[in-house]
Amino acid sequence: MESNETNYGEDANNSQSESDIKDPAKLAESLIKEAITKCIDPVTNCDLVSLGMVDTVDVHMGVAEVEILVPCQVEAYSNTKELEQIITTSLIDTGMVGQVKFKYSPMTEAEKDDFILQLETAYRGKNQLKDSTRIIAISSGKGGVGKSSVSTNIAIALSLMGYRVGLLDADVYGFSIPNMLGPGAEPIVVGNSVIPARAHKINFVSAGLFADDDQPIIWRGPMLHKALEQFLANVMWCEPDFLVVDMPPGTGDVALSIASLIPDAEFYVVTTPQKSAESVAQRSAIAARQLKLPLRGVIENMSFFEGDDGKKYELFGAGGGRQLADHLGVKLLGQIPLIPDLRTGSDIGTPITISNPSSAASTEFGKIADAIVQLGPAKKRLQALKVR
Repeated sequence: MESNETNYGEDANNSQSESDIKDPAKLAESLIKEAITKCIDPVTNCDLVSLGMVDTVDVHMGVAEVEILVPCQVEAYSNTKELEQIITTSLIDTGMVGQVKFKYSPMTEAEKDDFILQLETAYRGKNQLKDSTRIIAISSGKGGVGKSSVSTNIAIALSLMGYRVGLLDADVYGFSIPNMLGPGAEPIVVGNSVIPARAHKINFVSAGLFADDDQPIIWRGPMLHKALEQFLANVMWCEPDFLVVDMPPGTGDVALSIASLIPDAEFYVVTTPQKSAESVAQRSAIAARQLKLPLRGVIENMSFFEGDDGKKYELFGAGGGRQLADHLGVKLLGQIPLIPDLRTGSDIGTPITISNPSSAASTEFGKIADAIVQLGPAKKRLQALKVR
């Protein structure tokens, strides 16, 4: 194949002419151009060419060299693997390319401005959370029940079902989502807009992405409310199907802010089987109802441990989740077993739904995600959330 270099910043929308069809080189160029324009950025859900992220594609002897422009320093861009998979699949499907190589360069300030302009144009007049986006707030009465690992794995389970998912770490003081999703993912700040970080095919934002691991966040309630407002309105969530919110334990300022900012958030309570955990979790559920937030279900974590002998050992008692669900008049959506891979996966940034999708815990997370889908939305969104 002859060498062809196409500059997509200048000529992305030319249609295929009759002369192109007769010329093999022109035909190859047209097919490759069409394939590239169909590639969608997984973070923003917009096509890469419109965003100005594809600079040039040079094809020689069946090898395509693609230059990607990113709106940050190259080393800070962590979404290369998924992006390369999308582009490679699209180009190889043309039959004109057998191998794809990539080069990354940072955008200039002018290119960044155009990038944001294209994003704002694409979502102008739309909410960052579309009318049908369901807000899944994962709460607990106290810490230590595995709420964050439940939030993370439910988000991934929903993504594996084919949904577009965002994950908001609202546990501002005790953030743990960044560690659970793995090191290296960073949000991209351009002007007043934030492009969320991405890992395991979900977009996420956390205060932990803007602070060091050992840096405490010491804020009063109004500052906390403002931070949550910015996470919802200034982050370009780009209309996900689900936004999973990892709530802090207890019934304090964050619950009040969530009730104010997203009054259609659906609350799901995480508890463990023991009686004391059940009674504390009940307070979180009652608080949600007092704030007129729909309470949808109970999730029991650490339900049992299955030994090598095949027997189930109920290390933390039994029945707490069922009793709580019955008392509240909602469904018990699942009982997650206590297995080492669930903990180690959270520690190393590879959640169990990714590292061991056939495990009993992953299967249960899948069932919980499916149950959430089957419940359907609780009520229609009342408040617009737009990037400012």
